[in-house]
Amino acid sequence: MDILLVASAFNSLSQRTYVELSDRGHRVDVVLASHGDEMVRAAVREGTPDLVIAPMLKTALPEDVWQEHTCLIVHPGPPGDRGPASLDWAIATGATRWGVTVLQAEADMDAGDIWASAPFRVPTVGKSDLYRGEASDAAMTAILLAVERYAEGRYKPLRQSDMSVPVIWRDALRQKQRRIDWQADDTVTVLRKLRGADSQPGVLDELLGEELFLHGGHPEDVLRGRPGELLATRNGAICRATRDGAVWITELHPRRGSGDPAPFRRPAADVLADRLQHLPEAPAPLELSGGRNTWTDIRYRQRGHVGFLEFRFPGGAMSTGQCRRLLDAYHYALARPTSVLVLGGGRDFFSNGIHLNVIEAAADPARASWENLNAMDDLVEAVLRTTDRMVVSALGGNAAAGGVMLALAADEVWCRAGAVLNPHYRRMGLYGSEFWTYSLPRRVGARIAARLTEQALPVSADSAVGLGLVDRVVPASPTAFAPMVERLATSLAGSPGLRERISAKHAAREREEARRPLAEYRREELSRMRRIFFDPDAPYHTLRSAFVRKLLSGSPRPLAPAPALP
Repeated sequence: MDILLVASAFNSLSQRTYVELSDRGHRVDVVLASHGDEMVRAAVREGTPDLVIAPMLKTALPEDVWQEHTCLIVHPGPPGDRGPASLDWAIATGATRWGVTVLQAEADMDAGDIWASAPFRVPTVGKSDLYRGEASDAAMTAILLAVERYAEGRYKPLRQSDMSVPVIWRDALRQKQRRIDWQADDTVTVLRKLRGADSQPGVLDELLGEELFLHGGHPEDVLRGRPGELLATRNGAICRATRDGAVWITELHPRRGSGDPAPFRRPAADVLADRLQHLPEAPAPLELSGGRNTWTDIRYRQRGHVGFLEFRFPGGAMSTGQCRRLLDAYHYALARPTSVLVLGGGRDFFSNGIHLNVIEAAADPARASWENLNAMDDLVEAVLRTTDRMVVSALGGNAAAGGVMLALAADEVWCRAGAVLNPHYRRMGLYGSEFWTYSLPRRVGARIAARLTEQALPVSADSAVGLGLVDRVVPASPTAFAPMVERLATSLAGSPGLRERISAKHAAREREEARRPLAEYRREELSRMRRIFFDPDAPYHTLRSAFVRKLLSGSPRPLAPAPALP
């Protein structure tokens, strides 16, 4: 069928809907509703779609569109649930099971006939992680079923007036309901409020006399203090005491109009800067002893001959400091007696490359971009030059730009089913680095590498296997992914012929280095990137600022050809 996706943003679910429908042979186009109703109407007129699907929509579809075409809305709540903050309420009420419903657009919000629904379990994670994980899996199950039913032409959607549908309206969750009472709320309550507002809109609070939105909540089992007191920092996060414990808060977001020149999410310690000089920097344990329950963004553990270097950075972005710390941890892992080293392996994002928010907030964004990119290159090069063991990249979630190239530096790439890869840079006005001119053609060939980087479109995990971009798709839920990766890695470490594979890998690296040194790839890529970074008129600077500040930019048709680079 010809299917038009209408979305407020080409976000993770919109991209996943696009790639999975395309994989099944449908002709899919996308228009962003954030650019106005006329853009949506024009896309409908031009494409004459058989079906319109809205995987993520913050505004209503134009009435003439849903009256003249079948339009299916993806609602992140179970059948009968209505309102604009469904996942927020699921976390706020401590629900253990929730659902996604695909319903037909009509005048009343979320009141249309039900074409399909799918349930999911609600783990103890942040809202954004839940949205990209269990909710996304359920959404795709429901979307594909609804599309199949529509195509068959015999299915009669269930009216919400049916007695089997328990209709419940839930208003938006206001900041007064999210507000943390540091004197009265226990740690469990504080964490639930923080997780329910992650990543949007954050929990509005006051810190050191300033109103800020708090993002990210993780328990701390040792540090203690007066309720509400700031106790320590650790790798950009801040630890704050609760009534009966403490929590780590990873990011802060200054209110718009606060006078802060960078009113967007950044590492908490960066936002508060010199006001935290009195706080100690709590050591970040790389290997956690048994029973510890604290936050670190990088962890190493070992099971037999397999090392696991897990890292999880908010939003998948990796700042200069985070890249350098991960490189230090990688060198630590290489000093351990293992034959297989797994990178990643956790839930949610693997990596999205350089940290645009930190760069945008820097006094000299061009210099910050350059330093961040070089730190990413150092990390990727270390992986590429590892020849004494097998390295596996395990992607539990999405990856983009330099994050994809970090994954491709490994010997094998394992990807959770449902993950989406964006192996390109062009839509941010960048040529790219992280040895993509070496790793990508080595994987998929020069022709496909050119197509992936020039068309700049997302790729599903299944398609990535077909292209040679990924070696294995792991059919697991977000929670089950890490245990399954551990079993697979253990099997790899015990497989016959592993030593021969490692020896062959070492020899191949020496041959490739003799043919063309990695330093040459890096030098040519960085030469192109340096010209972009230090050109004040390069589109990268405008695109980065708009992306970070969530301003309307770019084409209302995200599948349009990517712009040419200078």
